Amino acid sequence: MSTPTFFNRQALHLRPDPSRVVVRPFRPALEPRDYNPVDKVRANHIVDRLLSLDAEAVAQLLATTLEKFDDRHRNLPEVFARRAAEMDPAFAHHAAFSDDQRQLIGAYFLHEYSFEAAALFNPSIVPHPDQTDVPTGALRFVLSLRAVGEGHVSSLTFRCGIITADGTIEVDQPGQLSALPVVTARVGDRVDIAFGADSALAERVIFPITEAQSNGIEDARFVAFEDGGQTTYYATYTAYNGRAIRSELLETQDFVSFRLSPLKGAAARNKGMALFPRKIDGRYAMIARYDNENLHLITSDNLHDWSLGTPLIKPEYPWEFVQIGNCGSPIELDEGWLVFTHGVGPVRHYAIGAILLDKHDPSHVIGRSRVPLVQPEETEREGYVPNVVYTCGAMRFGDVIVLPYAISDTFSTVATIGIERLVAILTEDFIPV
Repeated sequence: MSTPTFFNRQALHLRPDPSRVVVRPFRPALEPRDYNPVDKVRANHIVDRLLSLDAEAVAQLLATTLEKFDDRHRNLPEVFARRAAEMDPAFAHHAAFSDDQRQLIGAYFLHEYSFEAAALFNPSIVPHPDQTDVPTGALRFVLSLRAVGEGHVSSLTFRCGIITADGTIEVDQPGQLSALPVVTARVGDRVDIAFGADSALAERVIFPITEAQSNGIEDARFVAFEDGGQTTYYATYTAYNGRAIRSELLETQDFVSFRLSPLKGAAARNKGMALFPRKIDGRYAMIARYDNENLHLITSDNLHDWSLGTPLIKPEYPWEFVQIGNCGSPIELDEGWLVFTHGVGPVRHYAIGAILLDKHDPSHVIGRSRVPLVQPEETEREGYVPNVVYTCGAMRFGDVIVLPYAISDTFSTVATIGIERLVAILTEDFIPV
């Protein structure tokens, strides 16, 4: 199966960079420490040892620590102090810490984590909320990516870029700094977070916060959702705790503050949900695969509660016999709703295809690819997970689709696809069921 001529892959590679690190809480505990409470005895031993140092020794140790780490993180003294405050309930009664003691105690309960050391993959793309000073005919975009570090823990990271009027795609190189957000509110598993407004978008890393997310925030499918003249950026993603999964929803309007909430209902107990960019007949709509094999259309009056829905397609061609799923939110075209799909074939070989849904009644399939549009190149089959191409969301730009996608769950690239030829491929000789 050859790659269609209308497919134009850019000379662009987004690869994992182990030098990019964040500071995460360290909790002295029984192993595995992620699933056991803080060992207060050990925590207080650390504090007691530090308090045995005189003021000069504390100041010198803090200065040395900051010299080693301050240029790798933003506002590190503030991060140290905040971590000390978080740990304070575990400490025995003590006199008030000096500022130096407080910062140093916080440092002892943190560690650096290389959040994208292993992989940077499964991207999605949406227009950037700020198009200030963008050249005429160009578009600034936000690229989201799944980053994987030690222990196969997944987090969400970002890049900014520009697609120029002639279709050239440029992605800004991230700086060295990276940072986690501050939790601003929490009600159960609903969490509000915020980053410093002075941080660059590529610095911001959304790392697992709740127990349900503890082993990963995976495969965020972003969409710019329009409702009543207002744009809200939503992303459905998979929360994974090492044993079970569920679908959750992220929302933001500025990519500075975010809300993360669990989704409810029978359809949310699996993964791979993708929200339409607007309501359909007054209701929210999703593409979902809640039975592990087939794609369904589901609708709801409540953005956070999703029941079962209408079957759309099931595996039909050999390259998708194991299962099919969506590859991001539907894209509205004049001809219908374009949905990129993935199919899994022999030896769990992942390829990308597409379907076209009726513009007015998306429960009707009006086009489908018989062969993959994108599949692993022979020279790129090896990686963290071999034989995989995958995307979590594309975007329309004029007469092309901008398709970021990952290769072998290791790195990401970007291609453009001509819409006219794509629609022709999907609808040629298609016979609706």
